[in-house]
Amino acid sequence: MKDQYNHKSIEPVVQSMWEENKSFEVTEDPNKEKFYCLSMFPYPSGKLHMGHVRNYTIGDVISRFQRMQGKNVLQPMGWDAFGLPAENAAIKNNVPPAAWTDQNIAEMRAQLKTMGFAYDWSRELATCKPDYYRWEQWFFLKLFEKGLVYRKKATVNWDPIDQTVLANEQVVDGRGWRSGAIVEQREIDQWFLKITAYADELLDDVRKLENWPQQVRTMQENWIGRSEGVELEFGLSADAECGIESLSVFTTRPDTLMGVTYLAVAPQHPLAEKAAIDNADLTAFIDECKNMKATEAEMATMEKKGFATGINAIHPITGEEIPVWVANFVLMSYGSGAVMAVPAHDERDWEFAQKYDLAIKQVITTPNETAVSSIRIEEGAYTEKGMLINSNQFDGLSSEEAFDAIADALKEMDKGRKTINYRLRDWGVSRQRYWGCPIPIIYCDDCGAVAVPDEDLPVELPTEVSFDESGSSPIKKMPEFYECSCPKCGKDATRETDTFDTFFESSWYYARYTGPDNDQSMLDERADYWLPVDQYVGGIEHAVLHLLYARFFNKLMRDEGLVECDEPFTQLLTQGMVLADTYCIEGENGGQEWIAPKDVTIERSSKGKILKITDPQGRVVKAHGMSKMSKSKNNGVDPAELIETYGADTLRVFSMFAAPPDQSMEWKDSGVEGANRFIRRLWRQVYEHVSMSPNTVLDKDNLTDKQQKIRRKVFLTLQKVTDDMSRRFTFNTAIAANMELINDLSKFDENSAQAQALRQEALENIALMLSPVMPHVAQTLWENLGKEGVIMDMPWPEVDESALVQTKIQMMIQINGKLRGKIDVNVDDSEDAVKELALAHENVVRFLEDATVRKIIVVKGRLVNIVAN
Repeated sequence: MKDQYNHKSIEPVVQSMWEENKSFEVTEDPNKEKFYCLSMFPYPSGKLHMGHVRNYTIGDVISRFQRMQGKNVLQPMGWDAFGLPAENAAIKNNVPPAAWTDQNIAEMRAQLKTMGFAYDWSRELATCKPDYYRWEQWFFLKLFEKGLVYRKKATVNWDPIDQTVLANEQVVDGRGWRSGAIVEQREIDQWFLKITAYADELLDDVRKLENWPQQVRTMQENWIGRSEGVELEFGLSADAECGIESLSVFTTRPDTLMGVTYLAVAPQHPLAEKAAIDNADLTAFIDECKNMKATEAEMATMEKKGFATGINAIHPITGEEIPVWVANFVLMSYGSGAVMAVPAHDERDWEFAQKYDLAIKQVITTPNETAVSSIRIEEGAYTEKGMLINSNQFDGLSSEEAFDAIADALKEMDKGRKTINYRLRDWGVSRQRYWGCPIPIIYCDDCGAVAVPDEDLPVELPTEVSFDESGSSPIKKMPEFYECSCPKCGKDATRETDTFDTFFESSWYYARYTGPDNDQSMLDERADYWLPVDQYVGGIEHAVLHLLYARFFNKLMRDEGLVECDEPFTQLLTQGMVLADTYCIEGENGGQEWIAPKDVTIERSSKGKILKITDPQGRVVKAHGMSKMSKSKNNGVDPAELIETYGADTLRVFSMFAAPPDQSMEWKDSGVEGANRFIRRLWRQVYEHVSMSPNTVLDKDNLTDKQQKIRRKVFLTLQKVTDDMSRRFTFNTAIAANMELINDLSKFDENSAQAQALRQEALENIALMLSPVMPHVAQTLWENLGKEGVIMDMPWPEVDESALVQTKIQMMIQINGKLRGKIDVNVDDSEDAVKELALAHENVVRFLEDATVRKIIVVKGRLVNIVAN
């Protein structure tokens, strides 16, 4: 064994051994308990970043630990390979997305292997390959047959210059990222999956996700958004002449119905379009609304604008006429595209009413007379529930009582009913981009939308393509792709040129890992062996859509007989972000030039205070605190450079030690250096130990007090580390416990044969405990300690309970509350014996020389307090 740790001579050797032995390839074994550990697969950007390193190290530590528990562990890896980044790169670099993606996959695969992750590469998949996406095409058509898929018009972002649909992230300040044109809202035909048909089950089954973070469960519940309310009809006045008889609205607050003073409809609502026919100003307003982005978050903060239609609605109970307005804050894609406005009891409605001088009628107050006087409707909406006023026959009812009373009245008049509504909307899966899975539908003038026959699957995406200046999808201009014959009647037909939303691929990849070599079916019996995933690891940014869609897909696959489980992921760990210092040079025009942390020079005072920060050109740089590592702020750290300098195990130790996995991790170069020093210190201890050629068997029944204390420390550490690894997932404290043990072991200076045997036992346990975190070093130390076999195939060590039994304990001695000494006593010593030992302590004798002892208090197992004067 060499005296100095050198990662370059260790890691390639250990990795080659794993590869030659196919150490991580796994098959189904009904005689072993399975454990499926999965980390969210990456987009193949071509470069590993620290977010990847942290995420995948967490999964790898869990996998390796569970393997040492004797379980049959599956840990696969693949690539979320479709999507806009590849398309944008292709446009920028004039390289087909397929070639760009394949090259990036090869580079990232090699980088992941240098980290020593225990992946079963025989199961590798890439979502852009036909052998993968043919099965989602097949599955889509099964859902099409069941009526769970449909096509309708939906609003999209449209670039009028590039003549293409833009994703939300391609719209910058309301303009196309490429052309700079003002983006319009257009309605085009889109394919949808009926996720709302599973809304109740998706919501109810959140209760089954006991091992998910509560925050994520709450986010799932809120996104589905089940709400009980009343659906009611507002008739239109006789002179409306718009061809529409009534407006349907949903409200969760029927108790405020008597306070409705106007209705608002979406700019795309049929009533708005009818009213605009002879109204140029209204037409202009509707056109203006087309240029607004239509996300809920943006609508909550944007200026509320409206335009009167000149049409009145009829209140369903009072018969009063109520004006109908077109408002930019109403979305056609949510509910019926019409809302009842109660400005006295809704902040948004109040703001709108104030702006356009509309009536505000208070119908809710508080039963507390003192509080009533504090309600100022003219100053803002009163949004609490309370007691009804100004509500005719419903006056005096509580909001809860009025809910039922008003709902019953509407039902009796055949103008409304109680209903349950959901915030969740059906999943639009069409994308008007090229780099995605083709939607397997053919359009025939006679037969309509026709499914591609099974025998013609997959519909392969052409990979030899080029983009024109517009950047629009090339397959829309390739007759050889879209011209075809109708499978039903044989006439000329057109193939769908839209592709699937990339969430489609990531919603079932976890299941395909169980049998990626199957070319006869989407899944097979292996899925029932491995699923559900026992441990899923990924970022909190996927807490809603990805996880919701994956849960939905799992239920669809279950109902198709492809899987047995109701939920795909038993346990979820959402790792925190990786943060790093940020520095920038601020320009005169307000612009910011971000400088990489490695490129700044920091001058400090003798007390460590920052005096000046400069870049390599000597320009003054400003510190902007810590922020998530990103290209935009130039504060990323290249893992490849760190692996080259320190080795993969150092990077693994630091990323696990810096913070608990579910919390943000602050990147510090000094922390990486500290992790490397820790490995070197352990290496040196093992080197010095094996240099003495220890071969004595430990005699556990004849240990000195000092030896017993060290051995107890070993198994207390093992007890803690086991809990940290298996239950708490606090890998940082598991590493810290080993650091403490190694420090104690370094102070153990006995060199007898018995001491060497004890040291051997301790170092073997340390190697085993740390092997999930630093597998290359652990394997090498294991071999140098004279042990045979692969360390990750060794069983996790067991705690020797006899070692935890204490025969001696240390007690503090205080005189008048001040610490004056420590004594070791036998656990079964009497109180008198303890007092006698305390009074005999040399420091106690010195402090009591001229004093009189008044009282001696013994707190068993802890301290002796001597009261004297």
